[in-house]
Order: sequence, then C-alpha cells, then structure tokens
Amino acid sequence: MTKPLVALLSGAGISTDSGIPDYRGPGGLWRRDPEAEKLVTYEYYMADPEIRRRSWQMRRANGARDPGPNAAHRAVAELERTGVPVRVITQNVDGLHQLAGMPARKVLELHGTARSVVCTRCHARGPMEDALARVEAGEDDPPCLTCGGVLKSATVMFGERLDPVVLGEAVAITRACQIFIAVGTSLQVQPAAGLVGVAADHGARLIIVNAEPTPYDEQADEIVREPIGTALPALLSRLGEPEQGRGRPRDGG
Repeated sequence: MTKPLVALLSGAGISTDSGIPDYRGPGGLWRRDPEAEKLVTYEYYMADPEIRRRSWQMRRANGARDPGPNAAHRAVAELERTGVPVRVITQNVDGLHQLAGMPARKVLELHGTARSVVCTRCHARGPMEDALARVEAGEDDPPCLTCGGVLKSATVMFGERLDPVVLGEAVAITRACQIFIAVGTSLQVQPAAGLVGVAADHGARLIIVNAEPTPYDEQADEIVREPIGTALPALLSRLGEPEQGRGRPRDGG
C-alpha cells in the first residue's frame, strides 16, 4: 500500500519550545513591541542606518541564544525516516527542521533563512555567523565585502516578495499531498496561509494544530489545541502507523 504524501506547513508556534518567541500570538513579539516590526521591514531597513544597526544588534542577541530543535521538529524528521513521504513548507527562518534531521531538499523555506546573509545590490550570499562576527568586532552596519552594498539577513522581510520558485514548489506539493498539517501558524499571512485552502480544495485531509483559532478552522478535518511539543509527536506517530483511516475524526480540542 502506497503511503500518503504528508505536507506540513509550520509556523512560529512549532519553535516556541526552542526558546524562539512567536510573532502574533497573545505574547507575540509584534504585540509586545510594534516598533520591532520596522527592523524587519525592507523599506525602513534600506532607508535608515539606525534601523539597520538595531536590526544587527537584535540578530546578534538572537544568535547568542543558539536555539536547537525541539520534540516537534524531531517528530517530523522521525516520520520522514520511517519511509512516509514528508515535505515541510515552513514560514520559519530558523533552520530547525534541518537541524532535527529533515533532509534540506525536503524543506521549503518560504520566508528564507536567518542562517545566511545576502547583499541587496549584488546578491552575494554568506554565513550569518560571519556577519555577526563583524558586528561583534565593532561594525554597526557591515556592508557587503564583494561590492559594498547593504547587507541583510537572507530572510523575506515585510515588503519583499516571496521567491516565486519556492512558492511554486510549495503549491505543487500542496496540490499533490493526501494529508496537509498546519502547525503553529496563525494562518493570517498570505500567500502561505492560502496553501491551506489549496490543500482542502484538492481533497487533502486537513489537520490544524494551533493554540489559537485560525481563519481556516471550518475547513479542517481535525483541530488540535493541545501544546505542540506533545500533540504533534503523538499525531505524527499515529500517521506513521499502517492502514490510516480516512474518516473524519473527532475535534482534538
């Protein structure tokens, strides 16, 4: 029997157990400090050296924490190792799915990665740790070493478009999957949130694992409100068992 293709859309909530705060939850970063959003908004970042200085200091502080994958990330990688075809579509930029053991080729990073930097002029890329070492050494706003252009994290900032190739691959996986799990995401940011509707329209079994209600709950076959660190491993363990039923289960919350 062919195992169903499982697509997993992950948001900030899957990484909170690793010590990375979410953004739009009750205690999220944007709710606590609306000014912080400017640090990751392309227009402000490019126009204001002070915003860039603060942004680099924020990344320096975040880098010092060096968070690792948690039980939820490891459960996803473990499901893939059992032979179930798994593809991760993530809104996160932390690289924790890969650190947990998911093959990089099976992870689509919709919003880029915070583990690299890119030049806004010549598009040269390099390791984030090298740029942060320059900040540590006293450079407030380290320029590109290739052309002198403005350097930024290789993440998709507010005001930037998603990579159309990555988004296209995400849509193709969503259309092809039999099971679509949205975990730790508010499903309020487009176009990532729209993938849930695409999955439902193409007949996928839709499971939403999130602490707060989402705009797509009514389309879900199953909703789980329990803590992700325990709920997702239990859910994925069940999916890894043979002869998965196709009926609509009870609401998990």
